[in-house]
Amino acid sequence: MKVTHSFILILLVFNLSWSQEKLTITNAFSQNNKAVFSFDSGAQMSLDFLSSKNIKFWFSPNGEFKKNNPSFAVIKEDFDPGFSINLNESTANYEIFTADLRVIITKSPFKIQIFNKYQKLILGDLDDRSYVVNGTEIKTHKTLRNDEHFFGLGEKTGTLDRRGKSYTMWNSDKPCYSVTEDPLYKSIPFFMSSYNYGIFFDNTYKTQFDFGKESDEYFSFSSPDGPFIFYFFYGKDYKEIIGSYTTLTGKPIMPPNWAFGWSQSRGLLTNETLTREIAQEYRKRNIPCDIIYQDIGWVEGLQNFEWAKEKYQNPKKMLSDLADNGFKVIVSQDPVVSQATKKQWKEADEKGYFTTDIRTGKSYDMPWPWGGNAGVVDFTKPETADWWGDLQQIPINDGVKGFWTDMGEPAWSNEESTDRLNMQHFLGMHDEIHNVYGLTWDKVVTEQFEKHNPNQRVFQMTRAAYAGLQRYTFAWSGDSGNGEDVNDGWINLANQIPLGLSAGLGLIPFWTTDISGYCGDITDYPEFSELYVRWLQFGIFNPLSRAHHEGNNAVEPWLFGERAEKIAKASIELKYELHPYIYSYARESYDTGIPILRALILEYPKDENAFKIDDQFMFGEALLIAPVVEKDVIKRSVYLPKGEWIDYNNPSIRYSGGTTIDYPVALETIPMFVKPGSIIPKSPIMPYIGALKNAPVILEIFPSEKINQFDLYEDDGETNNYKNDEFSITAIKAEASENVLKIEINEPQQQKFKTANRNFLLKIHTASKPKVIEVNNRKIKSSTSNKVSENLNSSFKDLSYFFDEKNQLLMIRVPDTKSNIEISIFK
Repeated sequence: MKVTHSFILILLVFNLSWSQEKLTITNAFSQNNKAVFSFDSGAQMSLDFLSSKNIKFWFSPNGEFKKNNPSFAVIKEDFDPGFSINLNESTANYEIFTADLRVIITKSPFKIQIFNKYQKLILGDLDDRSYVVNGTEIKTHKTLRNDEHFFGLGEKTGTLDRRGKSYTMWNSDKPCYSVTEDPLYKSIPFFMSSYNYGIFFDNTYKTQFDFGKESDEYFSFSSPDGPFIFYFFYGKDYKEIIGSYTTLTGKPIMPPNWAFGWSQSRGLLTNETLTREIAQEYRKRNIPCDIIYQDIGWVEGLQNFEWAKEKYQNPKKMLSDLADNGFKVIVSQDPVVSQATKKQWKEADEKGYFTTDIRTGKSYDMPWPWGGNAGVVDFTKPETADWWGDLQQIPINDGVKGFWTDMGEPAWSNEESTDRLNMQHFLGMHDEIHNVYGLTWDKVVTEQFEKHNPNQRVFQMTRAAYAGLQRYTFAWSGDSGNGEDVNDGWINLANQIPLGLSAGLGLIPFWTTDISGYCGDITDYPEFSELYVRWLQFGIFNPLSRAHHEGNNAVEPWLFGERAEKIAKASIELKYELHPYIYSYARESYDTGIPILRALILEYPKDENAFKIDDQFMFGEALLIAPVVEKDVIKRSVYLPKGEWIDYNNPSIRYSGGTTIDYPVALETIPMFVKPGSIIPKSPIMPYIGALKNAPVILEIFPSEKINQFDLYEDDGETNNYKNDEFSITAIKAEASENVLKIEINEPQQQKFKTANRNFLLKIHTASKPKVIEVNNRKIKSSTSNKVSENLNSSFKDLSYFFDEKNQLLMIRVPDTKSNIEISIFK
């Protein structure tokens, strides 16, 4: 056989690239919480033990632990200040023991294996291929077990379980994306394994993740450039792992309380007349609504934050009138300045606030989807922040309540848009900054809002982001739906469920889909009405519920026919009723990072069936929701995890869990189930959050023999005082025995915040008519249903009850005395 020079060269290159895989440790040392290993190739690896469960890994091929920029995501590494390790050496290995882990570092060929204290392998490098270096690219391979499952990476399409699939981190504008399309708008390189660990790969370049698609023997992640840093988190369950990731990257800010209401939007909702008409119609039809959005066409010039004069006759008065009627207005931002907006563009160009083109040294000329070519604002440059903050404050001073930051990829910067790689940012070239561009923008928006509006809680919702976004912003899932045929968007709706659940696992707890789907022209409203209703029935359980559609396709509830409007109204009212429940879990999200919209694995981590469930979720701990996402169905298959479940729509019906049931559905039906013992705090239906002063707290209770507790969280809903312990928590407990049901409403644990005068109205699901009811050992009298329920927000002295035998519901009215209340219901 003739061997060519080219073939020999290929062999040499192949062997050279692979020679770096077989690393051998030549030296090691440890100090405090750090161990550093040196290799024969000149590379080094450092292990920083943040605590006994959490480790930072940094592999450096050239032996230098340097990087261009501090982490954009990480804000806290001292999980356990003063934590230290001992590095033990044997002939073949080094070992590090903590209270929770045993870490074995094999000298040659180098690999690291992490075991728990019971000697079970948690995470291990693949033999001979622990770290593969090819130029600036680095790839690590980890052992893949047959029964291992993966979850996370933020907003990604497809199944919740990532096993057998691969993914790319490259923020991309993908209108009407398919159910398998990747990448999308956000890059959250954090995932968790069913083997009780999580990984955060803190690299902003175009990283790749392969969870067994290439081979069933290993999974891998890689980066084309930049520091190869990743964090390992060990935990007893997914909640603990998310907690460690939250400690590392920061707590999610809480939205204002009104943000958990209903909101209305559309692409061409960009004028005063239409805005006023929509607001008036909502109030006329008694459908609750808190927010009306204005899309990018609200501006006179992109992006000067001035109202388009031909569209808004008197924007300040419009905003004031809407505010008087309970509406908040959110306006869009784009991260560019059009060359047609001459005054602003010239100012930014002269002051160097735009990214530059390395080929010309001038401001990069970005083709923009509207407004003509534009300059891309460089939010990584410190001087840009105050300039942008002064501009965005213009509509805030007029009465606007917040922003949604759109097109921050920056659009249309997808993988094929290689010319964008010629952009120079203040902090680096675009290949490094691309994935964090939206994050740097959102950081500026929030920090400048707080600078100009001290102690006001920001509302900001974003499309493009990187890990750490939760410190500044909330999120929506971009341009979903079927653009070819809007009526054929059922699979797109179904895929929004695992996408939203995965967002929550990636520390995006405050999230929404575009209800109705963004894409597609609606030409036949009756035909589209079923899909609209089903999308809305899922959407009300999104923490931030926004109806939105492209162009001038209106998606207000009353446009889809009388039946659809009635169903939509009832669904939106349910969201408002559940506001105290939702808001209490919002505080838990702030404290722990655990989302309100929860994949079943969060509550049932050992249930292997939960790994496969992509179309239902837990809403907080008490409620299981199984939205209908198929057309023309009369039943819905629902998996109920182990335990007993109550049909929330008909509480007299109970199911044994650990099985799948066929649940009958009509268009009006949202399959909802509740755990026995649950306490659900609710609110009266209001036209907007806070409309009813001195509103009662309604406690819906499903008694069980187990002691159950709900911690009702309350604060002022508008300021950042919640960060300074200005809130109130009221612990509510319930326990049923054979003869008596005891309910305790404890004295509020007030941290500098006092709740208003009000009543509690207990609604207890029970078939037993009470013989005697006592409140703090004082017998109370039976009354009528009307008297128990009347004047609840104005009369705070009455104690009474009513038993509805037909509906098996016991109602008890008790004033909130701000002290311990013990209610005994004798059967």
